[in-house]
Formats: sequence, C-alpha cells, structure tokens
Amino acid sequence: MELNLKGKSVIVTGGGSNIGRAISLAFAREGARVTIADIDQAQAEKTAAEALKLGAGGALAVRTDVTNPDSVAAMVARTTEANGSVDALVNNVGWTIDRLFIEKQRSEWEREIQLNLWSVINCTRAVLDGMIKQGKGSVVSIGSDAGRMGEFREAVYAACKGGVIALTKSLAREYGKSQVRFNVVCPGTTMPDSDEDVGSESMWGAGGQLKAWNNPEMRERIGKLYPLRRVGSPQDVAQAVLFLSSDAAGFITGQTLSASGGYTMM
Repeated sequence: MELNLKGKSVIVTGGGSNIGRAISLAFAREGARVTIADIDQAQAEKTAAEALKLGAGGALAVRTDVTNPDSVAAMVARTTEANGSVDALVNNVGWTIDRLFIEKQRSEWEREIQLNLWSVINCTRAVLDGMIKQGKGSVVSIGSDAGRMGEFREAVYAACKGGVIALTKSLAREYGKSQVRFNVVCPGTTMPDSDEDVGSESMWGAGGQLKAWNNPEMRERIGKLYPLRRVGSPQDVAQAVLFLSSDAAGFITGQTLSASGGYTMM
C-alpha cells in the first residue's frame, strides 16, 4: 500500500512521549517532515533526533502550549516557514488521572477540558486556513473509547473525548468541499514501553504512574478486559493514525476508528 507520506509536513502535538512519540517516529520512517509540538522541550528534542535517524525529511522540536492559541499559532507559523505547508495535523495531547467524579477538584476538571478538548480546537483552527487554501489536508485527533461509551472514573475526560468525536464529524461536513479530512482514532489503555519514552510533563511520568501500572501483573489484569487479551502499545495506535493521514485513506472522513483491541465494537 502506498501511503505517499514522504516529504509531507506533519504536526504531532504531544509528539515527544508515549503515543505521540510513536506517531512521530512512524511518520519519520515514511520520510515525512515532522514537527513535534510539545510542552516538554527536552523530550521533543530527543524524539526529533530519533526521527532524523529513522529517515525523517526533517524534524522540528517546538515548545508549544496547546491550551494557548498564541503559542499554537506561533508553532504553526514556524512549521509553515520551514516546510512551506502543513499537510497533516495529529491532535495527540491528552491528560487525565482516574478518579471518581466527586473526588476531583474543579481545577482538575478544567485541566482535562483544556488539554483534551480546547487543545484540539486551538490546533485545528490554527492549521485550517492553510489547508483550505491549498485544497487538501488531514486532521487526525486522538480520542478514546471512553468518549464512545463512557468510562468509570473518567467522566469529564470521557465528555471531552466525546466532544472531540462530535467536533470531528461536524468539521468533516463543513470542510469536505475543500478536501480537508477529519478523523478520530480511539485507543484503549496504551502504556509506554519504558521510562525513556515519556517526559516529565507526560501523565505517565507524573506521580510514578508508569511504575504503578506497567508491570506484568497489572498488564495481565488489564489485558483480560480486551478480546485480544493484551494492553495496547503506542505503535498499535501510530499505525492507525499513519493510515488515516495518508493518501491511502483519501476517501475516508468523519470516521471514528477504535485501535483498542476490541474494547468497544461500535
């Protein structure tokens, strides 16, 4: 299958850690020019160096606060200046800490909304004029099966991801005439391979979550929830994103694809 991603200009938000890192490196292997837009500059630079070794046509590490429209606009401007265009955007940033709804402080809800929903709105708006002008483009947003079915201890996070799915469908209807495509990939539980794959700003890097979750006993326990009987890897999600961003998916828009081992079947 010809993906035709070589030389394409791609932005991956949160592209330095976990799923975002795997997505950035997957594009690099296809020869794309990757902008890693991440709040963690050191982790972004580390991933950019890896991307160049794997054959990326170029790799930019741009410190970006996706909750700040001005920061996002500056990142998109820098990408456009370096590469001439933005051909694909991957809205990958996401954050939550599992807790019951009434156990969470309002500040935590607000952080979830900013990082899981406003980030997608901000970044999509920043690239959309250019994609409309060039008459093509792809936006793939990372959702969650929580946004398709609801999830215990993830109420506001699930609401945000459901919002991402609805936003994606609406934008697909509005801008299909400009050949700009919008799709969502929904992972299930997806753990980093190691501490080296996450930065200090990652939700997996905060509070020792990776150490608490990423052990054989926990992986086996979680894996039993999935028909394929294993926890997802970042690479599982990256391959789905790669396909939907490519010319091979040129007639696919407004769709939600679960890359979650069969956790949901909708």
